[in-house]
Amino acid sequence: MEKTQRIPFGTVAIAILFALGGCSGMSTQGKNTAVGAGVGAVGGAVLTGGSVLGTVGGAAVGGVVGHEVSK
Repeated sequence: MEKTQRIPFGTVAIAILFALGGCSGMSTQGKNTAVGAGVGAVGGAVLTGGSVLGTVGGAAVGGVVGHEVSK
């Protein structure tokens, strides 16, 4: 029988707040690059069934697309 670990909601909320706080001094292009990388990583993971290579590849492609959208 598999046990799943549950991360308390408060811990996740604090992590998200710290992550968003780190973006406050970024340029618009930097923010778009970060958002693109995040979305690409999630998309790559979903499309490849959680493959590390798919996640990293998706993050790279998403980061480039997010960077180019700002120009």
